[in-house]
Amino acid sequence: MGLIGRVLGGAGGAAALGQAAEGLAQVFRPDATRAMELSAAAQQSALSQLQAEYTVAGTGRFDRLVNGLNRLPRPFLAFGTLGLFSYAMVDPDGFGQRMVGLNMVPEPLWWLLGAIVTFYFGARETFYFRTRPAQPPAPGGPSATYPDNAALEDWHRGD
Repeated sequence: MGLIGRVLGGAGGAAALGQAAEGLAQVFRPDATRAMELSAAAQQSALSQLQAEYTVAGTGRFDRLVNGLNRLPRPFLAFGTLGLFSYAMVDPDGFGQRMVGLNMVPEPLWWLLGAIVTFYFGARETFYFRTRPAQPPAPGGPSATYPDNAALEDWHRGD
C-alpha cells in the first residue's frame, strides 16, 4: 500500500477511517434505511394500540343494555316520522300549531341538531365498518389478472 497504508496504519486504519466517514455522513444526512425501519416500528406500534382499543369488550349485562340503547334512535326516528304523518291527518290544526312552533326554532339550533344526528349515525356506521370481516376480492374477472406485473400476479395467486 505504500505511503497511504503507512499513514493510515494498515487495513485496520482504513476500515476505521471508513467507519468514521460513515458516522460523519450520517450526522448531515440520516440513514434512509434506519428511518424506514423506525417509521415501520412506529406505525406497527400505533396499529397495535388501535387494535387493543377496538377489541370487543365483554358482553356483560351493562354492555348489552348500552348496545340496546344505541339501537333505539333509528327506530324512534323512523316511527316518529310516520307518527307525524298520522298526527297531521288526525288533527291538522294541532299539527299546524306545532309546526309553527318548530318554525320559531333558531337556525343555529337546527344546525346543532343536524350535527349531532350526523355524528351519531356516522359513528355507528364507522363502528360497523371497522368490525365487519374483510372480504377477499372475487376470484376471476378482469381485475383478477395483472399481465404486466408479476409481483401482483403472484400476490393475487397467494404465492
